[in-house]
Amino acid sequence: MRLKIAAAAALILAALPFAASADGEVNIYSYRQAYLINPLLKAFEKETGIETNVVFAKNGLAERLEREGRNSPADVVMTVDISRINELVERDLVTSVRSDTLEKNIPENLRHPDGKWFALTTRGRLIYTSKDRVKAGEITTYEELADPKWKGRICTRSGKHPYNIALISSMIAHHGLEETEQWLRGLKANLARKPQGGDRDQIKAIAEGVCDVSIGNSYYYGNMLQDENERPIAEQVRLVFPNADGRGTHINISGIALTKSAPNRDNAIKLMEFLSSPEAQRIYAEANPEYPANPAVKPSGLVATWGEIHPDALPLQTIAAHRDEAVKLVDRVDFDG
Repeated sequence: MRLKIAAAAALILAALPFAASADGEVNIYSYRQAYLINPLLKAFEKETGIETNVVFAKNGLAERLEREGRNSPADVVMTVDISRINELVERDLVTSVRSDTLEKNIPENLRHPDGKWFALTTRGRLIYTSKDRVKAGEITTYEELADPKWKGRICTRSGKHPYNIALISSMIAHHGLEETEQWLRGLKANLARKPQGGDRDQIKAIAEGVCDVSIGNSYYYGNMLQDENERPIAEQVRLVFPNADGRGTHINISGIALTKSAPNRDNAIKLMEFLSSPEAQRIYAEANPEYPANPAVKPSGLVATWGEIHPDALPLQTIAAHRDEAVKLVDRVDFDG
């Protein structure tokens, strides 16, 4: 009898680690870099006791989720750029979350209408201008990038990059396809060189005198200012928040979505809610030069010195719906050629 009891006890003890793991963890697939999200995850673990496990990748997470199917261990995906997060929706890899907390913390235009993704931070798609060669206020809108006065004076990265595709998608959403095509042709005619490099390279091009105006995310400008080697370069450009007095500045996001296969659904939703909270949003804001998605939390540090951003109120999901049109338009005008 004692042997049977001992055996039964051993079986129970052997099972406990698996039960604790299943009830006490959340598995994350992330495009966001470790140094950006680790402080958040540590704060979440401290508050809830739920362990976080992270797989970091630069690309291919949607394909990985598809391969793994319903056996995927991933509970949530953390990503940057609306096109990447919308890809998860289009491939039917994520599911709806109904949460009063998330809906209270994240504005309607910064979440999927059915709760299939939620923004956590935002960054503006801004115009950089030379402090020496462009007067303050000389350019204030995206539309003015096509003005012939800027011929030979603009630099940008590839039109096919997701950040530029998102901007072009927003132009289609506001102006329609035909008018946006005219705008994009005008912008191409104003380029000082073929599209190349990343957003930081456009700032460097202004500093080197290659061009006077460029397009880039506020995030990269902030990172350069925080790097002692790149700060002198970044300080040569001025930030312009386009259309601030009109429809608002185009923004992009980092966001989070719950996978359809989530084995730890309840814990995953707890993580999503925590990341939208004022506490976590402040940690995010202090860790990197982005704007909090929760409007109750003000930008901090460097970002606060840039002044308030007036974002485009158009829902990002509406903008994302024009992605395919934007991609075809970039090819049609041979923007990168």
